[in-house]
Amino acid sequence: MKIVLISTYELGHQPFGLASPAAWLRRCDTEVTCLDLSRQPLQEDAVRAADMVAFYVPMHTATRLAIRLIEPVRRLNATAHLCFYGLYAPVNEAYLRQLGVQTIVGGEFEAALADLVMRLSHAENHGNGSRATNAPARDLRKPTISLERMKFIRPDRSQLPPLQQYAHLLMPEGGFRVAGYTEASRGCKHLCRHCPIVPVYNGSFRIVKKEVVLEDIRQQVEAGAEHITFGDPDFFNGPTHALAIVEAVHREFPQLSYDVTIKIEHLLRHAESLRKLRDTSCLFVTSAVESIDDAVLSRLAKGHSRADFLKVVAVFRELALTLQPTFVAFTPWTSLEGYCELLALIAEQDLVENVAPIQLGIRLLIPAGSRLLELEEIRGVIGDFDPSGLVYPWKHADARLDMLSTRVQKLANDGDRLKRSRTDTFMLIWRAAKELAREKAVSDNFAPKRPARKVPHFTEPWYCCAEPTEDQFVSIASDARSPMQSDTFF
Repeated sequence: MKIVLISTYELGHQPFGLASPAAWLRRCDTEVTCLDLSRQPLQEDAVRAADMVAFYVPMHTATRLAIRLIEPVRRLNATAHLCFYGLYAPVNEAYLRQLGVQTIVGGEFEAALADLVMRLSHAENHGNGSRATNAPARDLRKPTISLERMKFIRPDRSQLPPLQQYAHLLMPEGGFRVAGYTEASRGCKHLCRHCPIVPVYNGSFRIVKKEVVLEDIRQQVEAGAEHITFGDPDFFNGPTHALAIVEAVHREFPQLSYDVTIKIEHLLRHAESLRKLRDTSCLFVTSAVESIDDAVLSRLAKGHSRADFLKVVAVFRELALTLQPTFVAFTPWTSLEGYCELLALIAEQDLVENVAPIQLGIRLLIPAGSRLLELEEIRGVIGDFDPSGLVYPWKHADARLDMLSTRVQKLANDGDRLKRSRTDTFMLIWRAAKELAREKAVSDNFAPKRPARKVPHFTEPWYCCAEPTEDQFVSIASDARSPMQSDTFF
């Protein structure tokens, strides 16, 4: 069989979600073509010849982009079996079925995809294949979420664009590092209401064996990686497993740096392990702080408080370890005064350079299946589900907050485009917020209390639980070197 795996967008990383299933599928005696449309054009000949086309959708934006490709793929090949896999596949199952997607796979997708291919191959060999008609293939589908405990194998990155074509890590002292990406675990033990992982994993998490992770890192170092991002939703869901991996990596590649994502709650609980992260060349830790308002944090079920966040900031400062907080700055509960307080706290704690400006403009995303829908106050502010945006739209009761979020997103996007410093963009955001609040605008002499320090960060911004504006969505689509730039595909 001939299989085409497609990724549309993954924050500038070389997609693990193509490399890992490609390794599994090639063991099934199939011909696999991997296409990362954020870095390469659609190969029309491969699509025409495919028995199955599978879209990897780990993110909201990736899903919207993939949906736009269903019709053009169908024009190229009306009989290929269509599959969507990844976090955002099962939560959007009803809409994807309407669009003609035949198989939906969430959770641990590698074994499920391999099983699907074997069943499709068997059906085709017995004259009941998807190449003849789409109808029989529908009967081949299985449950949409798999939490099987799999024995992972080394991802096959051989067909993906070189690492040098992906997002680079900009260093404070100048220059950049070529960045790779891997996963040591999936899922999460926690049930934060706004998190897209929860509807799929529901408090479960799965580990990738240490030797498989090391093998994947070795092949990326050989391909030029100087830095590795661990894409685990929370690196300290299994701290013993995680620390064993970074210690082994550091012994083998002492020059290799890395970054991880860890909850504030876990950073406090495992504070004694932070020194080990620093000493094994962890350049920074990303943490989804989301808010400094305890009432909002409670509604999001984040498991930490404002005071906890400040404790972590102090610990990181003492250890000379870099914290990169992320926020969902605009929620139905955000007040203009509270937003200004967030900016003031960031400046006061000398975190201006640590926070990507786009984090100050992110609106709460409410997709299908979100635990936020459990809250009566959320159900009272959302509109009907918008299939084109894959969200429940909402507007703030204070129209100024919607105006400000739009303004901040524009300032952040312009800052990236114009290569403006994070501090300069922060200043513009600060003034916009203060002026809208009808308070005296900050003087041109305003600066954080401590001298701003530059921190390492990627050339593509980091999004999570965010509702991109249409301008941002169009910008992402047009930046991708793919057929989506062509009128043929719209």
